[in-house]
Amino acid sequence: MSKSDDSTVDVAEGIDHQVAMVMDLNKCIGCQTCTIACKTNWTESGGREYMYWNNVETKPGSGYPRDWEDMGGGWQEDGKKRSPGDLPEREDYGRAWDFNHEAIMYEGSDEPLRPMENADWGPNWDEDEGAGEYPNSYYFYLPRICNHCTHPSCVEACPRSAIYKREEDGIVLVDQDRCRGYRYCVEGCPYKKVFYNAEQKTSEKCIFCYPRIEGEGPDGEVKPPSCAADCPPQLRHVGFLDDEDGPIHKLVNEYEVAVRLHPEYRTEPNVYYIPPFAPPQTSESGETLDAERIPRNYLEELFGPKVNEALNTINRERDRVRRGEESELMDILSTVNNDDQYRLEVFDDED
Repeated sequence: MSKSDDSTVDVAEGIDHQVAMVMDLNKCIGCQTCTIACKTNWTESGGREYMYWNNVETKPGSGYPRDWEDMGGGWQEDGKKRSPGDLPEREDYGRAWDFNHEAIMYEGSDEPLRPMENADWGPNWDEDEGAGEYPNSYYFYLPRICNHCTHPSCVEACPRSAIYKREEDGIVLVDQDRCRGYRYCVEGCPYKKVFYNAEQKTSEKCIFCYPRIEGEGPDGEVKPPSCAADCPPQLRHVGFLDDEDGPIHKLVNEYEVAVRLHPEYRTEPNVYYIPPFAPPQTSESGETLDAERIPRNYLEELFGPKVNEALNTINRERDRVRRGEESELMDILSTVNNDDQYRLEVFDDED
């Protein structure tokens, strides 16, 4: 690891600046707009039908692919030796079933809309199920993309060096000319965010919409990834970890309220999360209890022990606002100004 000359943030060796994303889970409504935005841009056809580079899963839940958290990958405790991982089975991703649209729309059938074959699993199959017992059941939504890790195990796994981090921004990409579809990267990623295209015989993954952030769209403007730009509640901040005036740096390094998903995998993700809050528990008679609805131990399983201080900090800042005091942190988290949420041109003038 090395430190950027103008930053107090660790970035991977040879990387100028590290682009990152922070997602506020308290804003996610599970609408899947981000999923569809990504799908229509990148994975509609050509062996990509089963792929969701961006997905939103319900937690607690099995996720996508099914039970990905139990498949291994990442790094061992010394951070130098990779942990073995498993390849997901095709069924773990689910299938794109054929529905009885023609019968209902054109043949006058009064049967309900449903798959024309037995459906037993699919992305977000367990949506909104969650955990807990009445009246204190709970769940929340967890959007996921490739983490563009600082220490990506997928890069280390590839024997052909086909998967790599871009020097200018740390985005992890697959060189399609070098890739031979060995799928060691799929096996090695503990988040299972690298996919195999059986038609192309290569691996593919989220590219952080790099053409958009390079301003290569039809209007020539720099834009954030589609999953961020199209999100109705605008829950994502996008920028650089080493931009000390930007929201990413403040949320991750200054206030330390943005935490990594499964830090024990030791890949050092550059996608971070503001942990979720929920109303307190209630008694069966409807009285409010002094107990948190989402168990802290479950949040620790997902985000590690740092989630506790993150939640405590946010609570303290919320109390400041309730008392009529100012809070820079709450201003950052509640902004609806895209210029404050997305800072992607801050380093463009460098030589």
